[in-house]
Amino acid sequence: MDKIFRGIMKYRCTDRVRMVEQFAEVRNNPVPKAVFFTCMDSRMIPTRFTETNVGDMFVVRNPGNVIPHSQHFLDEYTTNEPAALELGCVINDIRHIIVCGHSDCKAMNLLYKLRDDDYSSKDNRRISPLRSWLCTHAFSSLEKYQQLEISGYHNPLIFQSETPLRKFIAYIDPDDKFALEDKLSQVNCLQQLANIASYGFLKKRLETHQLHIHALWFDIYTGDIYYFSRQNKRFIEINETTVDMLSEEVKKYYS
Repeated sequence: MDKIFRGIMKYRCTDRVRMVEQFAEVRNNPVPKAVFFTCMDSRMIPTRFTETNVGDMFVVRNPGNVIPHSQHFLDEYTTNEPAALELGCVINDIRHIIVCGHSDCKAMNLLYKLRDDDYSSKDNRRISPLRSWLCTHAFSSLEKYQQLEISGYHNPLIFQSETPLRKFIAYIDPDDKFALEDKLSQVNCLQQLANIASYGFLKKRLETHQLHIHALWFDIYTGDIYYFSRQNKRFIEINETTVDMLSEEVKKYYS
């Protein structure tokens, strides 16, 4: 807590005045541009690596940047993630949803271990909320990853897209740069796009192209950030060479 207290004192002396000015600017007319789902990992600081400011986006964090599929919810029982989707995309009319995974994700490392039946047994899930969370809401990502594993990591995967008639193909780490758990993290990131699209209250906006879903992936050891390019069917590093191409793709596919 002392570190946090000292950080607050530093903020009071440095960034406070500017932040209050920004709060005043957006208080009556905030126009956030994205709902940003990412992992709660302490190394993930999305507002820093996207250089976004006060009022620019809603940020939702949980273990593994998972958005539960709508099939898990009955009647009025729900969780934070779909509530955030409604608040952001329906009430606030935000047009872009971003799911951002990352390398060395502790939740994904655990999900990889849950392939073992004993490790993911009901008894173990009862004593571990994290295992239960992942087994319930991220097992579809693990099943998708196992398709990749069976193919020897060469064949593409097919993911459900914004509507039942729209699907996309993904080659996962075709250059074999990343660990197996990181490949799973990328699969999980893409699986969340289908989970988001499962919610009925987003259906009309998705079908009429008023709402768009994107995937980012962050390599915490290099600082490189990747965007999933449907045109290239894989994650592409966002850099000086690719940024204009990716921007054009977004305009083409999501305008």
